[in-house]
Amino acid sequence: MIALAGCRLDLAVDMVVEPDGTGTISVVVTADAELVAAAPTIASELATDDIVAAGWAITEPATTPDGGLTMTLTHNFFSDEEATNLLNSLGPPFNQMSMTRNSSGEDTTTRLSGLLGLSDGFDTFADDDLIAAVGAVPFAEQIAASGATPESSMGVVIRTTLPGEVDGAETNGTELDDGRLEWTVPMDGTILDWRALTTQSPGDDRWWARPLSVVALVALVAWVSFITVFIGYVVWARWQRSRRRPRRSPGPHTDATV
Repeated sequence: MIALAGCRLDLAVDMVVEPDGTGTISVVVTADAELVAAAPTIASELATDDIVAAGWAITEPATTPDGGLTMTLTHNFFSDEEATNLLNSLGPPFNQMSMTRNSSGEDTTTRLSGLLGLSDGFDTFADDDLIAAVGAVPFAEQIAASGATPESSMGVVIRTTLPGEVDGAETNGTELDDGRLEWTVPMDGTILDWRALTTQSPGDDRWWARPLSVVALVALVAWVSFITVFIGYVVWARWQRSRRRPRRSPGPHTDATV
C-alpha cells in the first residue's frame, strides 16, 4: 500500500439510452504506469468470474501509450429498472442511482438521480458484511501510513447520452460538444447530487420521417401520373388503330331454297 501511494486509478462510466429506453452501460478502468510498475501482475490476478456471471462483457486488459493498463466492461439493458440495477451494482462512489422513464400524452421523460461520492473515503468501499468478516476495515492502517487519499489516487467521471431535449433547470451535468452529459465525481468526501431530465417528443427519434414522407409522396404522384399517361396512350392507340382498320364489305346475298 505504501508503494501505491503515488499511483492513480481512473474510472469512466458511459451510459447510452436509446429512444425506446434500451441502452448500454460501459465502464472503462485505467491504471497508470506507476500502478502497473508497482503491481506488475495486476492484470493476471484480476478476479472477474462474478462480473462475467452477472452478464458483463469484459475486454482483455490493454496497454496504454504511457505504459498503463485499461479494461472495458459493458452491459446492455432493456428497461429503466434494469439500468437502475446495473448502476447500483457498480457500488461506491455511485450511490442510490436511479433511471426512470414516464410518458404523458405523446411526450416521454427520462430522469436520472443519485448521489456521487465517497462520504467516508476509502472506508466507503467496505460494507458491513466485509467489516464483520475481517474484523475491521481492510488495509486501513496501511492506507493511513501511505498517505494515499481518494482524491490523490482516483479519478471518476460518469457520462450519459439521453434521448430528447435536456431540461437545464433539472440537470446539473456539463453538456459536452457531442451532446453527452458529464459529471466529475468528487473524491474529497463531499457528495454530489446527480440529476438529469430530458423530454422526448414523438418526432425526436423520427427526424427522417418527414423527408422520407416527402420522397414517398413525390414517388406516388409520379407513379400515378405515369399510369394515367400510359392508360391514356393505350386508349388513344387503340382508337387510332380502330380508325385505320378497313371495314369489311358484306358478301353477296344468296337466297337458298330447299
